[in-house]
Amino acid sequence: MIKEGIVDILFAGNALATHDIESALYGTSLGTCVKTGEAVRRGHRHHIYAINEINKAGSIKDAIDKGVLKKGIMYECIQNDVPYVLAGSIRDDGPLPDVITDVIEAQEEMRKYVQDVDMVIMISTMLHSIATGNLLPSHVKSICVDINPATVTKLSDRGSAQVVGIVTDVGTFLPMLYNELKTEQ
Repeated sequence: MIKEGIVDILFAGNALATHDIESALYGTSLGTCVKTGEAVRRGHRHHIYAINEINKAGSIKDAIDKGVLKKGIMYECIQNDVPYVLAGSIRDDGPLPDVITDVIEAQEEMRKYVQDVDMVIMISTMLHSIATGNLLPSHVKSICVDINPATVTKLSDRGSAQVVGIVTDVGTFLPMLYNELKTEQ
Protein backbone atom coordinates (compact mmCIF):
# COMPACT_ATOMS: atom_id res chain seq x y z
CA MET A 1 0.00 0.00 0.00
CA ILE A 2 2.92 2.32 0.70
CA LYS A 3 4.54 1.46 -2.64
CA GLU A 4 1.34 2.24 -4.48
CA GLY A 5 0.87 5.69 -2.94
CA ILE A 6 -2.11 4.80 -0.76
CA VAL A 7 -0.37 5.82 2.49
CA ASP A 8 0.48 9.51 2.89
CA ILE A 9 1.92 9.50 6.43
CA LEU A 10 2.72 6.86 9.05
CA PHE A 11 2.45 7.46 12.79
CA ALA A 12 3.83 4.62 14.88
CA GLY A 13 6.20 3.84 17.67
CA ASN A 14 9.46 2.09 18.28
CA ALA A 15 7.70 -1.29 18.40
CA LEU A 16 6.27 -1.19 14.87
CA ALA A 17 9.58 -0.07 13.39
CA THR A 18 11.64 -2.53 15.45
CA HIS A 19 9.41 -5.53 14.69
CA ASP A 20 9.27 -4.56 11.02
CA ILE A 21 13.07 -4.34 10.85
CA GLU A 22 13.47 -7.57 12.84
CA SER A 23 11.19 -9.30 10.36
CA ALA A 24 13.08 -7.86 7.39
CA LEU A 25 16.51 -8.81 8.77
CA TYR A 26 15.82 -12.12 10.53
CA GLY A 27 12.38 -13.32 9.39
CA THR A 28 11.14 -13.25 12.99
CA SER A 29 8.89 -11.21 15.25
CA LEU A 30 9.94 -11.34 18.89
CA GLY A 31 11.93 -14.43 17.98
CA THR A 32 9.06 -16.28 16.34
CA CYS A 33 9.38 -17.22 12.67
CA VAL A 34 6.82 -15.11 10.81
CA LYS A 35 6.27 -17.83 8.17
CA THR A 36 5.87 -20.91 10.37
CA GLY A 37 4.95 -19.46 13.77
CA GLU A 38 7.66 -21.56 15.41
CA ALA A 39 10.03 -20.25 18.04
CA VAL A 40 13.54 -19.71 16.69
CA ARG A 41 16.48 -20.74 18.87
CA ARG A 42 17.86 -17.57 20.48
CA GLY A 43 15.34 -15.63 18.41
CA HIS A 44 14.26 -13.63 21.45
CA ARG A 45 17.42 -11.59 20.87
CA HIS A 46 16.53 -10.61 17.30
CA HIS A 47 14.67 -7.40 18.16
CA ILE A 48 17.71 -6.12 20.08
CA TYR A 49 19.98 -7.21 17.21
CA ALA A 50 17.71 -5.29 14.81
CA ILE A 51 17.95 -2.13 16.95
CA ASN A 52 21.73 -2.54 17.13
CA GLU A 53 22.03 -2.89 13.34
CA ILE A 54 20.12 0.35 12.79
CA ASN A 55 22.13 2.12 15.50
CA LYS A 56 25.37 0.95 13.85
CA ALA A 57 24.15 2.34 10.53
CA GLY A 58 23.10 5.64 12.13
CA SER A 59 19.40 5.67 11.17
CA ILE A 60 16.84 3.64 9.26
CA LYS A 61 17.62 5.60 6.08
CA ASP A 62 21.35 5.07 6.57
CA ALA A 63 20.72 1.32 6.98
CA ILE A 64 18.91 1.34 3.63
CA ASP A 65 21.64 3.38 1.96
CA LYS A 66 24.26 0.93 3.28
CA GLY A 67 22.31 -2.09 2.02
CA VAL A 68 21.54 -3.41 5.52
CA LEU A 69 17.75 -2.99 5.27
CA LYS A 70 16.19 -4.11 2.00
CA LYS A 71 12.46 -4.54 2.69
CA GLY A 72 9.63 -3.82 5.07
CA ILE A 73 7.33 -1.00 6.07
CA MET A 74 10.06 1.41 7.10
CA TYR A 75 12.05 0.58 3.95
CA GLU A 76 9.03 1.36 1.77
CA CYS A 77 8.31 4.62 3.61
CA ILE A 78 11.82 5.86 2.91
CA GLN A 79 11.99 4.54 -0.66
CA ASN A 80 8.63 6.15 -1.49
CA ASP A 81 9.13 9.45 0.38
CA VAL A 82 6.32 8.71 2.83
CA PRO A 83 7.00 10.71 6.00
CA TYR A 84 6.75 8.96 9.32
CA VAL A 85 6.71 9.96 12.95
CA LEU A 86 7.94 7.34 15.41
CA ALA A 87 6.85 8.45 18.88
CA GLY A 88 8.65 6.82 21.77
CA SER A 89 7.58 5.41 25.09
CA ILE A 90 9.36 4.86 28.39
CA ARG A 91 8.97 1.09 27.74
CA ASP A 92 10.91 1.08 24.46
CA ASP A 93 13.86 -1.22 23.88
CA GLY A 94 16.64 0.81 22.36
CA PRO A 95 14.94 2.84 21.00
CA LEU A 96 15.80 3.15 17.33
CA PRO A 97 17.63 6.38 16.48
CA ASP A 98 14.64 7.65 14.42
CA VAL A 99 12.30 7.51 17.42
CA ILE A 100 11.34 10.85 18.97
CA THR A 101 11.64 10.16 22.69
CA ASP A 102 10.32 13.54 23.89
CA VAL A 103 6.52 13.20 23.86
CA ILE A 104 5.90 16.92 23.42
CA GLU A 105 8.27 17.01 20.45
CA ALA A 106 6.57 13.91 19.00
CA GLN A 107 3.13 15.53 19.37
CA GLU A 108 4.35 18.69 17.68
CA GLU A 109 5.72 16.64 14.77
CA MET A 110 2.43 14.74 14.47
CA ARG A 111 0.45 18.03 14.53
CA LYS A 112 2.36 19.20 11.44
CA TYR A 113 0.79 16.38 9.45
CA VAL A 114 -2.76 16.07 10.85
CA GLN A 115 -3.88 19.53 9.73
CA ASP A 116 -4.15 18.50 6.08
CA VAL A 117 -5.57 14.99 6.34
CA ASP A 118 -9.11 14.12 5.39
CA MET A 119 -9.08 10.46 6.45
CA VAL A 120 -7.13 8.45 8.98
CA ILE A 121 -7.00 4.70 9.56
CA MET A 122 -5.59 3.76 12.94
CA ILE A 123 -4.43 0.18 13.01
CA SER A 124 -3.55 -1.99 16.01
CA THR A 125 -1.85 0.44 18.32
CA MET A 126 -3.99 1.66 21.17
CA LEU A 127 -1.66 4.37 22.47
CA HIS A 128 -0.84 5.83 19.07
CA SER A 129 -4.47 5.63 17.96
CA ILE A 130 -5.61 7.55 21.03
CA ALA A 131 -2.83 10.10 20.59
CA THR A 132 -3.71 10.56 16.92
CA GLY A 133 -7.43 10.80 17.69
CA ASN A 134 -6.73 13.51 20.26
CA LEU A 135 -4.82 15.56 17.68
CA LEU A 136 -7.34 15.29 14.84
CA PRO A 137 -9.93 17.92 14.01
CA SER A 138 -13.43 16.43 14.49
CA HIS A 139 -14.27 16.65 10.76
CA VAL A 140 -11.57 14.13 9.77
CA LYS A 141 -12.99 10.75 8.81
CA SER A 142 -11.39 8.31 11.22
CA ILE A 143 -11.42 4.53 11.36
CA CYS A 144 -9.88 2.49 14.13
CA VAL A 145 -9.12 -1.16 13.41
CA ASP A 146 -8.05 -3.32 16.33
CA ILE A 147 -8.70 -6.83 17.59
CA ASN A 148 -9.27 -5.35 21.05
CA PRO A 149 -12.70 -3.67 21.39
CA ALA A 150 -11.34 -1.57 24.28
CA THR A 151 -9.20 0.41 21.84
CA VAL A 152 -12.26 1.74 20.02
CA THR A 153 -14.06 2.40 23.31
CA LYS A 154 -11.10 4.31 24.73
CA LEU A 155 -10.92 6.49 21.62
CA SER A 156 -14.58 7.44 22.01
CA ASP A 157 -14.23 7.99 25.75
CA ARG A 158 -11.34 10.38 25.20
CA GLY A 159 -13.17 12.75 22.89
CA SER A 160 -12.78 11.14 19.47
CA ALA A 161 -16.48 10.42 18.95
CA GLN A 162 -16.14 10.66 15.14
CA VAL A 163 -14.10 7.43 15.02
CA VAL A 164 -15.72 4.42 13.41
CA GLY A 165 -14.47 1.24 15.03
CA ILE A 166 -13.83 -2.08 13.35
CA VAL A 167 -13.00 -4.94 15.71
CA THR A 168 -11.07 -7.52 13.72
CA ASP A 169 -7.65 -8.98 13.16
CA VAL A 170 -5.50 -6.52 11.23
CA GLY A 171 -3.86 -9.41 9.35
CA THR A 172 -7.25 -10.11 7.80
CA PHE A 173 -8.32 -6.48 7.42
CA LEU A 174 -5.32 -5.06 5.54
CA PRO A 175 -5.36 -7.48 2.58
CA MET A 176 -9.13 -7.00 2.24
CA LEU A 177 -8.73 -3.22 2.31
CA TYR A 178 -5.91 -3.37 -0.22
CA ASN A 179 -7.93 -5.57 -2.61
CA GLU A 180 -10.94 -3.27 -2.29
CA LEU A 181 -8.84 -0.19 -3.00
CA LYS A 182 -7.24 -1.85 -6.03
CA THR A 183 -10.61 -2.69 -7.57
CA GLU A 184 -11.77 0.94 -7.17
CA GLN A 185 -8.80 2.43 -9.03
